Amino acid sequence: MSDIEEIEVRGGQGQVLDPETYRDSIGTMDQSGKRKWVYPRKPKGKYTNYRYLVSCILLFIYFSVPFIKINGNPMILFNVIDREFFIFGQPFYPQDFFILTLGAIASLIFIIVFTIAFGRIFCGWICPQTIFLEMIFRKIEYAIEGDRNKQMKLDRQEWNSEKIWKRGLKWTIYIIISLVITHFMFMYIVGYEEVFRILSEGPFAHPTNFIVMILLTAAFYFVFAWFREQVCTLVCPYGRLQGVLIDKDTVNVFYDFKRGENRAKWRKGEDRQAAGKGDCIDCHQCVVVCPTGIDIRDGQQLECVNCTACIDACDEVMEKVGLPKGLIRYATENEIENETKFKFTGRMKGFALILVLLTGFLGYLLYNRGEMEAKFIKPAGSTFFLRDGKITNTYNYTFLNKTNDKKIVTIKVVEPKHGEVIYSGSSKITVDRDKITKGTVNISFPESEMNLSKQNITIGVYDMSGKLVDSYETYFEGPFKLQF
Repeated sequence: MSDIEEIEVRGGQGQVLDPETYRDSIGTMDQSGKRKWVYPRKPKGKYTNYRYLVSCILLFIYFSVPFIKINGNPMILFNVIDREFFIFGQPFYPQDFFILTLGAIASLIFIIVFTIAFGRIFCGWICPQTIFLEMIFRKIEYAIEGDRNKQMKLDRQEWNSEKIWKRGLKWTIYIIISLVITHFMFMYIVGYEEVFRILSEGPFAHPTNFIVMILLTAAFYFVFAWFREQVCTLVCPYGRLQGVLIDKDTVNVFYDFKRGENRAKWRKGEDRQAAGKGDCIDCHQCVVVCPTGIDIRDGQQLECVNCTACIDACDEVMEKVGLPKGLIRYATENEIENETKFKFTGRMKGFALILVLLTGFLGYLLYNRGEMEAKFIKPAGSTFFLRDGKITNTYNYTFLNKTNDKKIVTIKVVEPKHGEVIYSGSSKITVDRDKITKGTVNISFPESEMNLSKQNITIGVYDMSGKLVDSYETYFEGPFKLQF
């Protein structure tokens, strides 16, 4: 049997969808709403190799970042419970949350710009759901149960010893991997040291953590063992967002219908062009490799995650039949319809400009975040007192050191002049890196300079070189005076 005849036989056996009914339903459900399980054939080809390389890099990053420290701080940590946040080793605090909010807005705009220009490439190449499913769980399934046809056969057969041990082994490995993913996710929240400590002390010492871990593991197992592509087609909001962002100038995985139609089966030695036939030989290989069960030849669809499996499958067939590759390729709709090249549209330029401005502003905020944050608050119910012609107020101070170095600071009154700072201890206050230091000081002014019962003052915090590291505006209380 020739390669093409083999392709036709496999294609005939492996057709996932009826092309005529597909247009009225999504790829993984029939018209009655019943789930249609997708058995994608194992992809191979240039783009699959590229995706595998990208996935390996991203998986390496995911499993290594929790153990990386910069200046003694975690590289990435989002400890919401203890309000500890580290990004690239730099500490962030609730006071800096507006910067993180702007960063999230900038990321959203970047996704919008990227989607307008390049479609849903993120879903097929970078999304954790796709990487874990296609590059870990699906590969385990292929290794244990075999490729598409063997999986379909195993699913149809009775629960004999072969099916029990294959499914049992697969599900056991799935549970173990789900546990590993969950533990590493916890490392991004509390740090790897805390995760190892909780593990060493056992579930009875930390029942809440244990229950949460089991629930998250069950959620991962459910998603990757059963829910799978339904996350992308039914749940993910980004899949819905792309419907409003993509236009005819967006680069996507497209079927070149001008070249492919009219599609017809391959006949050796036939002049297809003279017979009025297109290059598509209707082998359905682009359908059987699709992880979301769609037929890319029906046009751009919401379920397409730009995974490029159909490109590799089609290129393989085109090479075997001696036709040019690229029948399915990355292209824009205008490029297919009007044979125009990709261009950076006005909408793309506008969003890109907004992104550049927002990123620049975000960089400015990060650069000017300050080394230290200082607050001087009068204790509740406190007032002033007079002594030796001076009015004195008491302030509780809070210093937050945002740097990775220990700071030694002193306090001075910036405005108005002639203010005196009276310390309860040493005038040199030590603030450890990434720590909060609290204390109390008294500030006095000559009675002759305080003409208001409440007067605004500015208190500064200086390092040992005399540099102002932060200042705080508060008020100073004095006796009420009638003004004539």
